[in-house]
Amino acid sequence: MRRLLKRLRDHRDDRGVSMLEFAGFLPILLVIGMATIQLGLIGYGINQAGSGARAAARVASQDGDGGAAAVASVSGWLDPAPEVEKGGDTTTATVSVHVPSVIPLFGGGYDINRSATMPNDNDNDNDG
Repeated sequence: MRRLLKRLRDHRDDRGVSMLEFAGFLPILLVIGMATIQLGLIGYGINQAGSGARAAARVASQDGDGGAAAVASVSGWLDPAPEVEKGGDTTTATVSVHVPSVIPLFGGGYDINRSATMPNDNDNDNDG
């Protein structure tokens, strides 16, 4: 009977330990989760900037409004800023987006730039 009471008493003393361990580990889990979300947002921003640059270069190479095409193809909350340079044979578009920071301690966000170059559509070369 004594052993049973001792075992019950020992078991009761360990009840709060797992909760205390979880409370100590919770901030680490939160930082890891927020860092994962931040990396996902940065990857999304890279993808969006690349898509916007390709769209802008494609439309501008056909004498369209490349800046409008870039803004239309990028999510608005990323605040896209396109720049289009039309040369003799090629058109180069660069799109900059701003990815906000999820973790407040790590600054105000990240600026991402992506460029794309397309050949110009020259209708004068097709005589045939």
